Amino acid sequence: MQNVQENKMGVMPIGKLVVSMSLPIVSSMLVQALYNIVDSLYVARISESAVTALSLAFPIQNLQIGFATGIGVGVNALFSRALGEKNRDRGSHVAGNGMFLCFVMTAVFMMFGFFGARPFFEMQSDVAETVNGGTAYVSICCIWIAGIMFEVLFERMLQSSGRTIYTLFTQGTGAVLNIILDPVFIFGVPALGIPAMGIAGAAVATVIGQWVAAILAVFFNIKCNPDVTLKLSYIFPKWHIIKDILAIGIPSAIMMVVGAVMNFGINTILQGFSETATAVFGIYYKLQSFFFMPIFGLNNASISIIAYNYGYRKPKRITRTLKLVCAVAFAVMMAGFAAFQLVPDLLLGLFDPNEEFLRVGTVALRAISCSFPIAAFCIALSSSFQALGNGMYSTIVSVCRQLVVLLPVAFLLSLTGEVTNVWWSFPIAELASLAATVVLFIRIYRKKIRPLYHEE
Repeated sequence: MQNVQENKMGVMPIGKLVVSMSLPIVSSMLVQALYNIVDSLYVARISESAVTALSLAFPIQNLQIGFATGIGVGVNALFSRALGEKNRDRGSHVAGNGMFLCFVMTAVFMMFGFFGARPFFEMQSDVAETVNGGTAYVSICCIWIAGIMFEVLFERMLQSSGRTIYTLFTQGTGAVLNIILDPVFIFGVPALGIPAMGIAGAAVATVIGQWVAAILAVFFNIKCNPDVTLKLSYIFPKWHIIKDILAIGIPSAIMMVVGAVMNFGINTILQGFSETATAVFGIYYKLQSFFFMPIFGLNNASISIIAYNYGYRKPKRITRTLKLVCAVAFAVMMAGFAAFQLVPDLLLGLFDPNEEFLRVGTVALRAISCSFPIAAFCIALSSSFQALGNGMYSTIVSVCRQLVVLLPVAFLLSLTGEVTNVWWSFPIAELASLAATVVLFIRIYRKKIRPLYHEE
């Protein structure tokens, strides 16, 4: 008897399939994006230095999510392919070895939380409030990183088998809990004996939300996902499976590492102008997540669909998925472009800005958002790289955009002495990214997708 969810990804009309697979993920990511914004709203009430500390902490958060996502992407693609090939035993070994890798990365980040957080902030700022607040925030997030590592992994298992509805509950519950707890721990509740913890309270709320989401994700896999078997024997490392996971996952993780390096570099450049410019950059990232997160959710769903149908040898379903995802991504990014161009002052006004913050931020949002429509195609097409086992292509694109083009251009533009010019490095870099993406997609299409048409 065929598995119902396998039939869903193999035979359901593509439009309906993409909606059913992506809607729960997109919804949960929108809630996550809302949390990112609300989190900064509360932190902005502390001080501008607190906002700057969050901005400087962003590269470390990028690394955390990057390694968790890297392992998750590798498990996602291999697990979906195993289901398409009707090989459930291999799928369970893939899931178990993904857990082993999560344990390893948890240990690494915990060590950084204990010993590396303060030196990291002292490298970037000499403002005591920024350094102390940022150190507390990053230390808590790193020491308790197991929550986000296992949340992402177990959510990817649900996505891989077509059960994306459960990720709405996991991510949604974690984000809502985070939003509720933020003011509790940041400002305190004397009546309940909870002291005001400032920016450290935001970190406490974050890790609690992540741990609750992780526990829910484990529960749903055990109770509602018969396609995976979670046993100790599957966690024992099988190096050939770990190698396959890393072959797909490392490029994705490297992309986030590259993003962290980029953020660190941009923060360093902006600190040469003012802490206000750095704070603006951090707020920009919070606001843009409301448009980028849904696209990443769409991307996650398409990886599972493409990987499954590649194993199922259905090329037409692969190309239809890519066309639809490109169209939806472009529409969402155009909406983001319009919002940043037309009402930047309203968006920034949410964060209680002073006159200088509003002036710098308005120019930044309008300039950077010119890259949004271009980024839509880069993100959408990258799903094929990861799903078809060529994750290194995504790495090439990311390195080209953020290190080869963005940072050098931003540095050169900073030499003009005007922070306004630095923001234009983003659309310039996105154009280079689009060129690289198109070239590599044509290559993978000719090598892996087009030959499937001859098998039909």
